[in-house]
Amino acid sequence: MRNHDPLALATALPPFDFRPITAFNDGEFCVFHGDGLASSDWELHPDTDELLMVLRGSVTVEILTDTDRHRIPLTAGQFAIVPKGHWHRHLDVDHLVEMFYTPGATIESTAEDPRVE
Repeated sequence: MRNHDPLALATALPPFDFRPITAFNDGEFCVFHGDGLASSDWELHPDTDELLMVLRGSVTVEILTDTDRHRIPLTAGQFAIVPKGHWHRHLDVDHLVEMFYTPGATIESTAEDPRVE
């Protein structure tokens, strides 16, 4: 058994990088550090939900459904669950330290709207 400190791990990361923290079930908890990013690339997880939890700073998570766009602003202590099979990205990344858990596969896209690729 050991203690994990994602904020301490994040201080050693260069901006826009992530690092695994610890294994958990079929995946890993990871920490991400970023700042000053207007928009990330899109990603989708076809076989699992994803947990995104803000530990420091702020971000808006944009999630696409078949017909809509949902923007969820998050600050320290808040989290969002991205349902499996939904395209999502980060907007307005500001001094962000985020812990995430994604046990499945990841598909990425640089398209303006990946639903119509």
